[in-house]
Amino acid sequence: MAYRDSQPRTIYLKDYREPDFLIDKTDLVVELGETETRVKSTLAMRRNPASDNQIAALALHGVDLEIVSIAIDGQVLADSRYHHSGEILTLTEAVPDSFTFFSEVIIKPQENTSLEGLYKSRALFCTQCEAEGFRKITFYLDRPDVMSEFTTTIIADRARYPVLLSNGNPVDRGEEGDRHWVRWHDPFKKPSYLFAMVAGSLSCVEDRFVTASGRDVALRIYVEDKDLDKCAFAMEALKKSMRWDEEIYGREYDLDIFMIVAVDDFNMGAMENKGLNIFNTSAVLAKPEITTDLSFQTIQAIVAHEYFHNWSGNRVTCRDWFQLSLKEGFTVFRDSQFSADAGSPVVKRIQDVNLLRTLQFAEDAGPMAHPVQPASYMEISNFYTLTVYEKGNEVVRMIHTLLGPELFRKGTDLYFERHDGQAVTIEDFATCMAEVSGRDFTQFMNWYRQAGTPEVEVQGDYDQAAKTFTLTFRQSCGPTPEGKTKAPYLIPVKMGLVAGEGDLPLFTEGVDGATETVLEVTDREQRIVFRDVPEAPVPSLFRGFSAPVKWRYPYSRDDLLFLMARDSDGFNRWEACNQLALSSLREMIDARVNNDVVELDNRLIDAFRTVLSDDSLDGAMVAQLLTLPSEAYLSETMDVIAVQAIHDVRQSARVTLAEALKDPLIRCYEANRSDEPYRPEPEQIARRSLKNAALAYLSLLDDRDLQETLYRQAVDSDNMTDTHAALVSLANSPVSSAAHRVPEALADFYGKWRHEPLAVNLWFQVQAAAMVPDGLERVQALLEHEAFDIRNPNKVRSVIGAFCSVNAINFHREDGEGYRFLADRIIELDRLNPQVASRQIVPLTRWRKYPESQANAMVGELRRILQQPGLSPDVYEVASKSIADLGRP
Repeated sequence: MAYRDSQPRTIYLKDYREPDFLIDKTDLVVELGETETRVKSTLAMRRNPASDNQIAALALHGVDLEIVSIAIDGQVLADSRYHHSGEILTLTEAVPDSFTFFSEVIIKPQENTSLEGLYKSRALFCTQCEAEGFRKITFYLDRPDVMSEFTTTIIADRARYPVLLSNGNPVDRGEEGDRHWVRWHDPFKKPSYLFAMVAGSLSCVEDRFVTASGRDVALRIYVEDKDLDKCAFAMEALKKSMRWDEEIYGREYDLDIFMIVAVDDFNMGAMENKGLNIFNTSAVLAKPEITTDLSFQTIQAIVAHEYFHNWSGNRVTCRDWFQLSLKEGFTVFRDSQFSADAGSPVVKRIQDVNLLRTLQFAEDAGPMAHPVQPASYMEISNFYTLTVYEKGNEVVRMIHTLLGPELFRKGTDLYFERHDGQAVTIEDFATCMAEVSGRDFTQFMNWYRQAGTPEVEVQGDYDQAAKTFTLTFRQSCGPTPEGKTKAPYLIPVKMGLVAGEGDLPLFTEGVDGATETVLEVTDREQRIVFRDVPEAPVPSLFRGFSAPVKWRYPYSRDDLLFLMARDSDGFNRWEACNQLALSSLREMIDARVNNDVVELDNRLIDAFRTVLSDDSLDGAMVAQLLTLPSEAYLSETMDVIAVQAIHDVRQSARVTLAEALKDPLIRCYEANRSDEPYRPEPEQIARRSLKNAALAYLSLLDDRDLQETLYRQAVDSDNMTDTHAALVSLANSPVSSAAHRVPEALADFYGKWRHEPLAVNLWFQVQAAAMVPDGLERVQALLEHEAFDIRNPNKVRSVIGAFCSVNAINFHREDGEGYRFLADRIIELDRLNPQVASRQIVPLTRWRKYPESQANAMVGELRRILQQPGLSPDVYEVASKSIADLGRP
């Protein structure tokens, strides 16, 4: 592991330069060994005619590489003819305009705990090269705008590693004694970050797919023998994704084979390497006994996401890492469309918006806030963020909203056709959209170039005499690290006006009688007047959450009840219910902070009762309506987070609802029980989600029969969805009679599933996230458990991540020990896997939103982290930016 010996340098978008050299062809020979691996690389190189430096010296990236030999055009170079320092190999003499560069290096994948480059996951060799991992394999121009045609030959022990995989199509193979080799060729030029290689003893599930043009494609999922029974769902998801991309975007797969490999030790969810996707086991393996409905849905989305990258990321890739959202934001939008088509569009939208509001908005308000297209970074791995992915998705969604589906499809067609085989920019994508629509995207680009979450205040005024209704919009965006002042955004507001009979016809500039329209708010203050409005309406604003903003309108609680009942937009019916609950809970929290008491608004109880009795609603939608705003979302609505008050009030409100609605909740639970065989299909998922939402409330009641029902579901269910839901409710139940059943249920679960790592991860997560006393002590004990391994990112996320990010009431304990616990883990992790360490540090970076004593304790731990010798650039960047305005540690 290489650590920094000085402060990392900042890289700026404005400093982008064309590469001085290009690599037309790359020929790799990788000889895998048990103590070391030899990599021979032959690169057909030439000077880049677009470079502004035609006499530049050859400089290649390379990290932790032991040089055996370096050669130019077959002539081996003496040590004096090159210099290798840090991450750069520089030749000290000029090279021809066109030449062959050869290098032979030794690497040690078995010692590579960073899980970047080539590393070993138990008995399996595998790679992760995005963003800058390829430089840990061989010397190269490791940047996304250098695209090359790859041929890869893998040589390994035939018995230990019978399966040898790389990008493209297999073109040759052979045996030499007890070793064998396979050669792969990828005919499509790609950057080094898309290179992949896997070697191990793997079994394969195989299927076929016939493309729209009649080409036959082999589909293979490689896993360990024990996991063969967990691949069927991912295979079906892959085939659905391939067909959907043909039908919706006209994109057909291009190679003869598409492969997925499941790897247990993996920093990310999955990686879209050309033709050889490498997946975290959690993102591909599934069967009902160990996989929840949510995980089934997540697996389907991730399989689709990585497959969709074949065009939006691989065939057309990003010029530099500042353009990361060009592929990620666009592809998240594509996979969210796919998931919406596969299930309930409204529920999918609710889930996406909840993620955005609770986590991405917090990121926008924190020290690492950055635009979707960042202007600078120190360590690129820190910019695989919710801003790039989820906010980037929302920005593409706004383009889709503004253009409509037909023009948007024309824009994507033009983009793929014009830039096939190229490394391009966000501006290139926007230009295609502008050309097909005739729109000016100049102001819209502020969404890409400015950080922060815009806030929109809306006021409505009805003039009964003139029969007009005026909406006044005022937009603003607060300061963020990259800038104090922000230019106005172009904000699409999908809306309608709702009255007693439903949606009213709209009459204003550009709208003549439609019941829904998309307003474009472009000024800091803007008024829009609707004519011929027969009665005072209630505006239904930002339908479908048409822009990623914080918006406010002075709705009364009765207005919200009216929208819940009358709004034609499903998302906004949920939004009205959510805002009603939020209004009541915030009133209670504010009272608690001021040592006062306010009861839960009875109108919310009545609204929930109505929802429970409405058989016309989709069960998954009812489950969403019954879910109170989370503690994380409530925290985001406060200037100073009162952790204890938020927890106490939300828990009290849930108990009040459970007591008031006990009978309808029991009826709901019973009505949605079923003995039919489990299937991860929308109708069944809806029933289970509603049943378990009801059970979560009932678990709060001190009723022996209900507690027995809860325990029995936790230990007797035939599917993980019901088991996990009951176990979560049991572990969080405040009822004393339930407490002694928790160890029994946890022991039963571990006894059944101790040999299934994904199930054990759920078991860890349930305990780490349980918001009951002694949470920190419980988590510290989990770190000593036989199944925990701090080198495995999934285990880290299940225990340390779940505790510090979800279990606020225990993490933010007043003695500061939760903060010390996390800082200790960050220091330990940084020496093993800096990427994982930098992602786990986030809870400490939000210290500004907490009371002074807690804030000071968090800052103290950040300073302690920064004082560690040899800190990685990953952790240094996040920790230093978090306290940048306080001076050096």
